[in-house]
This record gives sequence, C-alpha cells and structure tokens, in this order.
Amino acid sequence: MVERAERDKWLAADEAALLADCAVDAYRSGGPGGQHRNKNSTAIRLRHLPTGLIVIAEDSRSQHENKQRAIRRMRMAIALECRSPVEPGWTPGEEFLAARTKAGRVEVSVRNPVYPIVVATILDAVASTNGSLREAGGLLGLATAQLSRAITGDGKLLDAVNRIRRAAGHRPITRD
Repeated sequence: MVERAERDKWLAADEAALLADCAVDAYRSGGPGGQHRNKNSTAIRLRHLPTGLIVIAEDSRSQHENKQRAIRRMRMAIALECRSPVEPGWTPGEEFLAARTKAGRVEVSVRNPVYPIVVATILDAVASTNGSLREAGGLLGLATAQLSRAITGDGKLLDAVNRIRRAAGHRPITRD
C-alpha cells in the first residue's frame, strides 16, 4: 500500500521529477535489428527507487525515444501496481472526475497525461471492494456496464483487475 498523495505525485510529476526518483541505466540491447542494434547503448532501464518497480524500453535505436517510452511505462507500472486504500467518504480525484462524462462513461485517451491517475483510481476502487465491479462503480459514480467497458478497453488494466478479482475468489472479466 502506498499513500495516494505520494503515488499521484509520481504519476503527475514532470519527467525530470520522476527521473529523480529513478535509477537510470543505458545498455546495449540484444536481438534482431541489423548492424546498428548492438553498437550503441540505446536501451533504457528505469528502476523506481521508492517502489522497486522496473521498466525497460529498447524499441528504438534512439536513446532519447527509449527514455520517453520508459517514462510512460513507469507511470503506468506505478498506476497498475501501487494501491492506495479507500476510506469511508472517499471520492475520486479531480482527474478522474474530469474524465467521467455526464453520460457516466470514462473517456480519456491512453496518451492523455492523466490516464495513469484514472487507471490508479479505478484499481483503488476495485481493490477496496474486493473485486466487485458493482460496488466499485458506485464509488466511482459509474454504472457497472460503463466501468466494465472502461476496464476491458485496456488490456493491462483488465489484467490488473482480474488479478484483484481472482485473489478475492471472483471469476475474471473477459472482453466481449
């Protein structure tokens, strides 16, 4: 468990602030990619020191592009893995409320900087209700079907919710 304020600070931090909390390693990646692949240390590994989470990015031949990808992956890893308890009287944060439409749907692009905070909020609600989507939807102000639609729209979020549900003895959610 992590304090919500601390986790959300990591999720909303600019790149320099997030990198200040990380050990950054540049290394040569292996595998296919031709004659340029193994000549330069372009792969990036980030280790978030407060949580111990590790992500890598070795998709590009550009170290700068890989660092950008690693930072995005670290934000999502924090959102997916760091749970914060939901106390009685809890309400979702302003980032989540801004992503919730008047029709009761969650509409936020995965490229939106607040997306990891929205994911973390959904997972906190699901974890606090022992995997009950109906109860989590009530906490979030969403109908069960709308919460389910938001969850199944992202494979990593779906996997995280299903881990919570399995631990609580519920059946996993499947994509339609």
